[in-house]
Amino acid sequence: MTTSANDALRARIEEIGIIPSIRVRSAEDAGFAAETVARAGIPIVEVTMTVPNCQEIIADLSRRMPDLIVGAGTIFDMKTAHACIKAGAQFVTSPGLDAKIVEFARSEGVVAIPGALTPTEVTGAWQAGADFIKIFPCAQVGGPAYINALRGPFPEVRFVAAGGVNQQTAAEFIAAGAAAIGVGAELIPNKAVQHRDAHWITELARRFLSNVQDARKR
Repeated sequence: MTTSANDALRARIEEIGIIPSIRVRSAEDAGFAAETVARAGIPIVEVTMTVPNCQEIIADLSRRMPDLIVGAGTIFDMKTAHACIKAGAQFVTSPGLDAKIVEFARSEGVVAIPGALTPTEVTGAWQAGADFIKIFPCAQVGGPAYINALRGPFPEVRFVAAGGVNQQTAAEFIAAGAAAIGVGAELIPNKAVQHRDAHWITELARRFLSNVQDARKR
């Protein structure tokens, strides 16, 4: 991927504004979740490393759904990062910061979204070249007010608010300055996946999209 293509992908992720995190039990569950949120208007998913055969799932989704932005989540080491990117991951995320993973992802033309919490960690992630910085767990340390506080000293940083984000707070995080939100079970409930209830997930996606769009209009 060229630098311009990487910039375009980063802009597209920010435009969508929601990064659904898939934490399910099987490849079939992951496929259903990804296809459902994409059809509902959120063409991006993060497949976490807690999902069995996650790298095969990333490869399958990337092949079958070329318009879907497929990423890898919960990356803790270089070996896993390399395997996921080889499988087709277009972005990688981590709960914390490993500068080597950020630098490697960037060298491969992949969007890097490391996790951070304190101003010191945000500084380290920014200096490492992160495309976005995921503030995790966000809701537990002040929620939207914390994002707003970080925006002061870090006006150039694209923050992703993750951890405890729900329908009630999604708009508040965007209004506080988050470039995007990371959402898991609040958007893709386990029961909805188990019962193949596409309508449930679609309705939740519609609400999250509406909240994000409304907050940006304000």
